[in-house]
Amino acid sequence: MNKRILVVDDEPDAVELVAFNLKAAGFEVISAEDGEVALTKARSFAPELIVLDVMLPAVDGLEVCKILRRDPATAEIPIIMLTAKAGEIDRVLGLELGADDYLTKPFSPRELVLRVKNLLSRREAPSKKSDHFHFAELTIDVPRHMVSVEGKKIDLTPTEFKLLILLAERRGRVQSRERLLQDVWEYDSLIDTRTVDTHVRRLREKLEKAARFIDTVRGVGYRFLDE
Repeated sequence: MNKRILVVDDEPDAVELVAFNLKAAGFEVISAEDGEVALTKARSFAPELIVLDVMLPAVDGLEVCKILRRDPATAEIPIIMLTAKAGEIDRVLGLELGADDYLTKPFSPRELVLRVKNLLSRREAPSKKSDHFHFAELTIDVPRHMVSVEGKKIDLTPTEFKLLILLAERRGRVQSRERLLQDVWEYDSLIDTRTVDTHVRRLREKLEKAARFIDTVRGVGYRFLDE
C-alpha cells in the first residue's frame, strides 16, 4: 500500500501542484482545505505525513500543528509546514510548536518530495546501530520508538527522536550544527543552523530532568554527556 500524505492548503492550485508531484512519486494523497477538516482527517485516516500550510481559514496551521502534537493519536506524525512568510520568527515558531521541517512559498515541488521521503525514511529507520540506550533516568527503546524519563513516556516527533538517537550514539563527541543538519535533516546544502538550536531546545524541554545529558558546546554545537 502506498504511503498516505495529507496535504492541507486553502488554495486549490497549491493542493493540485503538491498532490500531482506526490502522486508521481508514488504516494497516496488526501487533502483538506482548512484547519478543522485537517484535524478530522488526520485522526480518521492516520496519514504517514502531513504537509501543512500556515495560512488557513478558521484554525491556522500553527494551531493545527499544536493540536496534533498534543493528541497521542497524531503526536508522532511528521509535519512539513508551508509558509508564504519568509520571516525567521514564523519558521522558528512552527518548529517550536512541533513541525519537523518547513518550506517557504514559492517552493520547488522536487524539493518538497525529497523532504517528504527523507522524513518518512527517518521515521521508519531511526537507527540500526543500537536497539536500546539507558542513561540513569533516561531510557531509549529504538525499535518501539519510545523514550522515557524515570519511567514516564516522553512523546517526541520523528526529528526529535532521530536527533536524540544520533547524539546518544555519538556520546562524548561534539557534533557541530552543520553536521547535525546533514545527518539528521539530510540536507546537502546548509540552511539556517538555528533550526538545530530550536529542535534541541524543544527536545530539552520535553526531556525535563534528563535534559542534562545534552551539553551545549559554545560556538560549535552539542554533545551527549555519558554519565
